[in-house]
Amino acid sequence: MTRALISQGPLPGQDPLPPVDMSTRLGDLELPSPVVTASGTAAAGRELDQFFDITSIGAVVTKSVMLQPRSGRPTPRMAETPSGMLNSIGLQGPGIDHFIEHDLTWLSERGARTIVSIAGGTVDEFSKLAARLRTVRGVAAIEVNISCPNVENRGLVFACETGSASDVVQAVKRHSDPRMPIFAKLSPDVTDIVSIAQAVVRAGATGVSVINTLLGMVINTDTMRPHLAGTTGGLSGPAIRPVAVRCVWDIRQAFPDLPIIGMGGIRNGNDALEFILAGANAVAAGTVIFHDPSSPMRIHNELQRALAGHGFSRLQDAIGYAHRPADPEPEPDDDFDFITE
Repeated sequence: MTRALISQGPLPGQDPLPPVDMSTRLGDLELPSPVVTASGTAAAGRELDQFFDITSIGAVVTKSVMLQPRSGRPTPRMAETPSGMLNSIGLQGPGIDHFIEHDLTWLSERGARTIVSIAGGTVDEFSKLAARLRTVRGVAAIEVNISCPNVENRGLVFACETGSASDVVQAVKRHSDPRMPIFAKLSPDVTDIVSIAQAVVRAGATGVSVINTLLGMVINTDTMRPHLAGTTGGLSGPAIRPVAVRCVWDIRQAFPDLPIIGMGGIRNGNDALEFILAGANAVAAGTVIFHDPSSPMRIHNELQRALAGHGFSRLQDAIGYAHRPADPEPEPDDDFDFITE
């Protein structure tokens, strides 16, 4: 395939990238870059490969795949919102068999590191998906999407309760290769995301992907009805970044060594650095890809420059750096004589 634009390293006219070790680890999975794609924003990476070499970023996280083909929710499915977008796609996809034959095979031949995102309506469906992936090559890790808000039955959002979240992850773990890294994708639409993280870790998750979209709604003031045919949808984009950073922060405080993939409104290297400082081991570019398909590579380069600008020679040293103890307040000078009138 001929790529229209390959964004590896600095663009013409830019200074060379500073010498920063950008590698990161997610459990036993080592990535040369901390930047990955967010599930649902880049399909299986084939389209993005026209704009940059997808083997240069950490990994391609695929659109969530289900056991059977799914048409998704009716249109309209998307709405622009201030500093973001609302989508109600509904996990449309061709099913696991077509995905393995066409998308996973292509990714493997291309040499991309692939994190396969899976979704299901029941624990049994997740089990069957995990079992199906156990026998194929080219899967670097599995992301268990237990948090998609775009389902007709809100009871299927397994990440909203510790018990259901644990059940799904435990089933995936049981039916996967024992060496397979498993990441649970968590929802921000909960009171205590740390308790959900604790449940999935106890169930066998290697780490967590934080966060999925927030449940939202738009009213069309012309028709005076919900704009989306599915009524509600998932809010993404820069508007949710402070929520996502807080979730990463809370989970990192509770789990100092847990691998975390942070996502939510990342547009540039400084946004990515914010997640890294909060405790993310890797970051995912999502909504930004829709208007800048080369953004994952651009964000990698900008993050590398930002790290160097703050004196870091290794990405690893910046992970969770914002959690370091605050500098002590200077002691008052007892020998100082105050002049009074």
